[in-house]
Amino acid sequence: MHREYHKWHSDNLNREMELLVFGHHGARVVVFPTSMGRFFDWENRGFMNILHHHIEQGWLQLYCVDSVDTDSWYNYGASPQWRAHRHLQYQSYIVDEVLPFSRSKNDNPYVIATGASFGAYHAMNIALRFPHLFGRVLAMSGIYDISKWAGGHYDEAVHQSNPIELVRQMHNCPEHLARVRNLDIIFPIGREDSAYHNNLELSQVMWDHNIWHALREWDGFAHDWPVWEQMILMYIGGAN
Repeated sequence: MHREYHKWHSDNLNREMELLVFGHHGARVVVFPTSMGRFFDWENRGFMNILHHHIEQGWLQLYCVDSVDTDSWYNYGASPQWRAHRHLQYQSYIVDEVLPFSRSKNDNPYVIATGASFGAYHAMNIALRFPHLFGRVLAMSGIYDISKWAGGHYDEAVHQSNPIELVRQMHNCPEHLARVRNLDIIFPIGREDSAYHNNLELSQVMWDHNIWHALREWDGFAHDWPVWEQMILMYIGGAN
């Protein structure tokens, strides 16, 4: 399997950032790690073996990015304003640096954002903010209301970081809403997951805005790597 390691200084984040690339062609997949995770987490967990056939056939090319969660939402010593600001800087790194880098290596126009747990939050939030850049979002076992991380503070940066509130206000921007309606949105969640009701709420808000999506309910907790292995194989190619 083709594998590459890359590292560069990010102007958006003013720090060194690392990523791994797997595969030679296919849909470009931006893989977000779980909370405070690293760019090598999916590799260490064996996900490249799980997706080996997809990658070797040239159906998928994965870009496993690093997180800055310890600088942003999990930086409890910083103000909510700073944490939201740092999160948006991270999204600028993905949009302004990672995606152009991926295009320089692979001209496939179809881009998928994916991740599990807090990585699912990242995938959903960036796809909802920049729907013209993505074709699909597969968000597994995610939480889509960032309010508790913001400590009750709310401003435009927090709003832009909050998926459920982004959707709730999308009627104010019909052009953006139309682009979101063109996304393939898939978010599986276990019925016993603490985020289950938040996923139901996001689904209802999407239906209220006529945004078609696939909320997939799984039995039990379903918030662990072996289950995410099943989910990625089931949903990476479409809303089955």
